[in-house]
Amino acid sequence: MQIFLARTQGFCAGVARAIEIVERALKSYGTPLYVFHEIVHNTSVVNSFISRGVIFVDNITSVPEGSRIIFSAHGVSPAILNEASKKKLETMDATCPLVTKVHQEAVQFSNSNIDVILIGHKGHEEVVGTSGYVKPELLHIVSHADDIAKLDIPPHKKVAFITQTTLSVDDTRELILKLRAKFPRLTGPMRDDICYATQNRQDAIKELAKICAPDGMIIICGSSNSSNSNRLREKGEQLGVPSIIVDHAKDLDLNLLKNRNNIGISSGASVPRHLVDEIVNKICTAFPDTKLNTFDNPEENIIFPLPRI
Repeated sequence: MQIFLARTQGFCAGVARAIEIVERALKSYGTPLYVFHEIVHNTSVVNSFISRGVIFVDNITSVPEGSRIIFSAHGVSPAILNEASKKKLETMDATCPLVTKVHQEAVQFSNSNIDVILIGHKGHEEVVGTSGYVKPELLHIVSHADDIAKLDIPPHKKVAFITQTTLSVDDTRELILKLRAKFPRLTGPMRDDICYATQNRQDAIKELAKICAPDGMIIICGSSNSSNSNRLREKGEQLGVPSIIVDHAKDLDLNLLKNRNNIGISSGASVPRHLVDEIVNKICTAFPDTKLNTFDNPEENIIFPLPRI
């Protein structure tokens, strides 16, 4: 058996920045420390912070007045910022800078009174946050091609699109093509909203699929509520390679790997590297003759600056 480890592993810069903000806040201020929503979508990261006294909340009303709160990497709407201000909360913003870029685009289009089509998964925390930067009467959320057909916007109008940062690159490209066909005056951001880390990881899955087809398997290390992790599993399946998602090594059923020669392993952008290493070690222990193949990581020198804490 051979394991091929995707070239992108460990935290992306946005996730690393968000986690470091919580770490520094804990060191500087101690507990109680509140975080609005999960800081990133990874069970291991969240549970580790909970064990150290961090309190994750989904509602500002549950936070005592004057407390310290961190906004997660997925970003929050202006309404949440206003609620926090009214309760005199000490706030720190761990929003990924690439998500902030989408917020700025949303404001620009909305202030120009242009209908804004937000491509993303309804209910996802990033989409909920971004939606708040668009005037309600101008906002249209699209998740699937069927949603485009249902859009009640005159085709001659100028329409803008923005996207959730963690979508499937290929699926999003198809949706944008359909939007352009329906709205000839469609405009969008100067640069793609889908983040570099999502793009890199999906490109890496395409590489793994070529190696592992036709009788191999792809394992994605990631939590079930992680959008980018789920998109990786879906991409592997679309490319014809059986693909599964597991949160921890203990969740991996080794019986699935029997009689498979090539195993590709990748992970979501919010997954600690040690969880991937534990999966590799579990496989190598069960199959002692396994050979591990690695590649250069294109993200190792990408760092986002931290706010003053």
